[in-house]
Amino acid sequence: MGFDRTRKDFWIRIASAILAVVGIGITTYLVYERFSGGLPTCVIGGGCSTVQKSEWSTVAGVPVALMGLLAYIALLVCALTPWQISVLGAFFVSLLGVLLSSWLTALELFQIHAICEWCVSSALVVVVAFGFSIARLVIFQREASQRPPAAS
Repeated sequence: MGFDRTRKDFWIRIASAILAVVGIGITTYLVYERFSGGLPTCVIGGGCSTVQKSEWSTVAGVPVALMGLLAYIALLVCALTPWQISVLGAFFVSLLGVLLSSWLTALELFQIHAICEWCVSSALVVVVAFGFSIARLVIFQREASQRPPAAS
């Protein structure tokens, strides 16, 4: 594992790793509050506690924040590895994150009627991470198409 500075996706991987660490920070705070029995502090509006207490704060009994934490850890691992599987993994995990965040944001707006700024922050982070994963996928595909075919 490590960073190969000769790869064209080096800076994208650095930015992706930073985003993953930011996401880990956000979701670690939410997971801590969830399991400690506390409620997240919201600077604007106080919707965080409403969202955290809602029936949609878990999926199949698993806290959404915990799923987010695991996803950001996976994105960090993908950012730290230059392999094809990590490119595909980052794309898949961030796509799922965008889809889940979109669904949860819609629930906040139309069902819960409260906005959690921590959740919105996480959604923004995963959208940018998805953009980076697309860029990394494009770079990887271009590099693969420029390689000479393997000898048989």
